[in-house]
Amino acid sequence: MKTEKADIQFVNQLSPLVLAFVGDSVFDLFVRSRLVMKRKESAHRMHVKAINYVRASAQSRIVSELYDRLNDDEKIIFRRGRNSKSATVPKHADVLDYRRATAFEAVLGYLYLLGKYDRLEEILNMAADIIEQEGEDPDGKKEE
Repeated sequence: MKTEKADIQFVNQLSPLVLAFVGDSVFDLFVRSRLVMKRKESAHRMHVKAINYVRASAQSRIVSELYDRLNDDEKIIFRRGRNSKSATVPKHADVLDYRRATAFEAVLGYLYLLGKYDRLEEILNMAADIIEQEGEDPDGKKEE
């Protein structure tokens, strides 16, 4: 699902919330595809597990461990995303977690629109590994 590479000037002029709009879909599709390839479960069970990757608190945890691995350009996009003012915050999300999740998604959208697919895949895999680390399933329970 690669798209035509956008001009860097165009992408840099996009609102961080627009970048996050794209990044949200990129992350969701990555997580769903990963779950399908790794698990033989019903669509409903995989949907429930996917939520545990893409919710704001999980993305905030990802950012806590991943931020230092971002390059300077990615950190700039991250800060722009974190500081952007969203009209709403989901009722089940902490404001700080939501802002950090938006920032993470903005970085993903930025990389996707620029066609930096190798770097995007690297970050997506690191993010999934963070959620899956220590033998935990996405629900936070030890797998048996």
